[in-house]
Amino acid sequence: MELKKEVKNIAVAAKEASRTLGLLRSDLKNAILKGMADALVKSKSYITKANEKDLRKAKRDKLPDALIDRLRLTDKRISGMVSSILGVAKLKDPVGVVEKMTKRPNGLLIKKMKVPIGTICVIYESRPNVTADCMALSLKSGNSLILRGGKEAINSNIAIFDVLSKAATRKGLPRNALNMIKVTDRKAVGVLLGLDGIIDLIIPRGGESLIKEVTKKSRIPVIKHYKGVCHVYVDEKADLSTAESIAYNAKVQRPGVCNAMETLLVHRSVAARFLPSMAKKLKTAGVEMRGCPFTRKILRKMNIATAKESDWHAEYLDLILSVKVVKSLEEAIDHITRYGTAHSDAIVTKDYKNAMEFLERVDSSAVYVNASTRFTDGYEFGKGAEIGISTDKLHARGPMGLEELTTYKYVIFGNGQIRK
Repeated sequence: MELKKEVKNIAVAAKEASRTLGLLRSDLKNAILKGMADALVKSKSYITKANEKDLRKAKRDKLPDALIDRLRLTDKRISGMVSSILGVAKLKDPVGVVEKMTKRPNGLLIKKMKVPIGTICVIYESRPNVTADCMALSLKSGNSLILRGGKEAINSNIAIFDVLSKAATRKGLPRNALNMIKVTDRKAVGVLLGLDGIIDLIIPRGGESLIKEVTKKSRIPVIKHYKGVCHVYVDEKADLSTAESIAYNAKVQRPGVCNAMETLLVHRSVAARFLPSMAKKLKTAGVEMRGCPFTRKILRKMNIATAKESDWHAEYLDLILSVKVVKSLEEAIDHITRYGTAHSDAIVTKDYKNAMEFLERVDSSAVYVNASTRFTDGYEFGKGAEIGISTDKLHARGPMGLEELTTYKYVIFGNGQIRK
């Protein structure tokens, strides 16, 4: 009962703060963000020590290596958080922007204006940098925020939140605009999901089981993606050197994230030339491959495992890759349509017609030509950071930044008009 009351009080206070936050001037919001970035730099040692506590516990609990990697805060990743906050500060403030203006025959002037959504709750797992990204984007877009991170990163999340929220308050941010639920009791999530009318939007970030549970139980609108089964298709007209570089990056650069490649599709006419070199490079990087019969025949000396039906559906989030040889572009698109999750898919080709057909027919939130799927990221898309990735079609799709954290209202100017 005490937990329920505490969580609800935080949400009510956040809702109240959203009314003030939504009216802040852009220059003040940017000054607050710069103060937050400075505080993060000065507190790097404090945050690293908190992160080490989480890492030690993760190793004691024998969590998977990919999860531990998502949890780890290196100097580079802390610097990345600083860059993201500063990047958000440099972006144009969407709040108050008039998207469209119409003058009616009766003289009414109707404007469609961007406004904050209100109060946003982010429920997330493992990755502590999410804390900083969400705080920066919510602040700049004029939304109050409630964070509820996972138990694996509890010390890291609290350290980052405390540093940033204190810096923001010192610079003039309204009290209760940024909030964190600092208990790991899962009952807190249930309370949050029932606060419709107080919280305006839920964004879950984490594994498929978390997102499905949140979506099932929430009485509040949810924006999400369930999992990222991402594909790279090597076309018959591909430059094979380019294809090898892209496929390697998409799988190996950071395998434990949702935009990493999980299935490699290769056109039959280039498979015998492409796969041996590609497989050798992947094996050297520690990648376990699971292939279709044609793939296994080409790579018979490597004795790779047979890909099962479940492998085509799998989001491994690890150094595991399914490989399938296809007869045509048509078959590649059909495979992606059947097994993909509308996240990120790529074609490698020098043929313009094939590239355009792939772009038109693959219905994913991000579709690439001659580039790695690893770029599906708010920072890489020029959004400064991201608060999540959506594979929904309403109201946001793909990496979500400032624009996606606004809604709109109509503002109408008249001079005495009445409807007859």
